[in-house]
Amino acid sequence: MKISRLTAALAIILTSILSLEAQNGTMTPYSSYGLGILRDGATSAQRSMGGVGYAMRSGRQINAMNPASYAAIDSLTFLFDMGLDVTSLKQTEVIDNNTVKDSNFGGGLDYVTMQFPICKRVGASIGLLPFSSVGYSFGSKIDNGIDSRQGSGSLNELYAGVAGEPFKGFTVGANISYLFGTILNETYAQVTSTQSALFQRQMIVRDYRLNFGLQYSLLLNKIDRLTLGLTYSPGKSLHGTGRSVNYDTANESTPEYSDEHKLQGSYSLPETWGAGINYEFRRKLMIEFDYTYQPWSKAKYRDFLNFDYVDRTKYAFGVQYTPDFRGSYFKRVSYRIGANYCDDYMRIAGNSLRQYSLSAGFGFPVPTFKTTVNLGVEYMHRQAHPNPLIKENYINITLGINFNEMWFNQRKIY
Repeated sequence: MKISRLTAALAIILTSILSLEAQNGTMTPYSSYGLGILRDGATSAQRSMGGVGYAMRSGRQINAMNPASYAAIDSLTFLFDMGLDVTSLKQTEVIDNNTVKDSNFGGGLDYVTMQFPICKRVGASIGLLPFSSVGYSFGSKIDNGIDSRQGSGSLNELYAGVAGEPFKGFTVGANISYLFGTILNETYAQVTSTQSALFQRQMIVRDYRLNFGLQYSLLLNKIDRLTLGLTYSPGKSLHGTGRSVNYDTANESTPEYSDEHKLQGSYSLPETWGAGINYEFRRKLMIEFDYTYQPWSKAKYRDFLNFDYVDRTKYAFGVQYTPDFRGSYFKRVSYRIGANYCDDYMRIAGNSLRQYSLSAGFGFPVPTFKTTVNLGVEYMHRQAHPNPLIKENYINITLGINFNEMWFNQRKIY
């Protein structure tokens, strides 16, 4: 019945494309710059471990962060993973020596992935992942009126990947992604009760993206394992369309389109390097450390407005402990903690953007099934430096459901 399962999973992924476009949990003014807030393709289980994954390989969890991990799946397993998240945000800003506080709440579908075997030592994965997201709304007073700004949209990756194990312990894989989405930045100005206008900047991306991965796993003894992981995504010019749209809202006139241009040559993505080391002890304890580097200072973005690109670095650390996969229920639960620190890719009015997070979670096995429910909570802090601008504190609740089924189950004939 593997064809019917594959068809059903593909239908869910295609349906989710509209959901990811419509639901966007991002709600920060920092997303008004560049391509918004970047995402790193981590699943719910990985987010509970600080977002690690470059050196993670498992036949029970999908790891799209390093496509080389797909080869770890056995020939009888079909995996399907869907994630949701809910976010609570509290913001603090000092304006004219007055402290202004605000709070927001959002969430929605995070990702959809599946993984299956092709043949012995070869596995594949298909899925939908967020690449970046934009969501903000704020205003200010201007002479004789008001000026309000808001933004929305996201860039997403619909990917397909394959990996193989050319020799024992060494796996190599690649993802090819369709990168798509629309980012809207809007400015609404009202000078008098009868004069108002809406100015909109649109970025419509239709492009591809490649990601390559390597993993080498070494058995230190019969049960302890050390794994090294490396990923690389080449930099490239973005393809798509950009334009400005002006509306005279008072007269309800036809929108005026201007400055329509191709993104190619004016906007680009940098290369991305990821490296990780993972240690598994007695099939109970797993520890991983990851490093990510993106030279955004070499990337292009037409018309920098009060910001510029700087190189992005991220450090992540995660731990997972499962007392006994074959023991009583709570011994089969996976307990996870993690942390990460990131110097982000934008510099705003001379201030760098920094964030760190602490996370924890559980992997609850469903009785009588191989399905696992991954529940996690993450605290994240973001602010600029040296001038903090807006201080943000997030509480993210993540929920992932990982279905593990037999890819092919031979029926008995009586």
